[in-house]
Amino acid sequence: MTVRKGVLKSFNSGDYTATVQLAGSNKVYLEGIAVARNIPAAEMALGRKVTVVFFDEHNAREAVVVAVYT
Repeated sequence: MTVRKGVLKSFNSGDYTATVQLAGSNKVYLEGIAVARNIPAAEMALGRKVTVVFFDEHNAREAVVVAVYT
């Protein structure tokens, strides 16, 4: 399991997924990352810092946004 920092680029409240730019990566965005349901949609403002947990660091589909912070 790996924990990474990122920046929220978009949020889809319909299916609770996000597009995230990982820290240190200027050109690569991860799309369709699951967001923990305990995070209120109102907190998912574009540009917020997020914490992403990768259960399998080689498979982005196994990642989840677990926190937002400023």
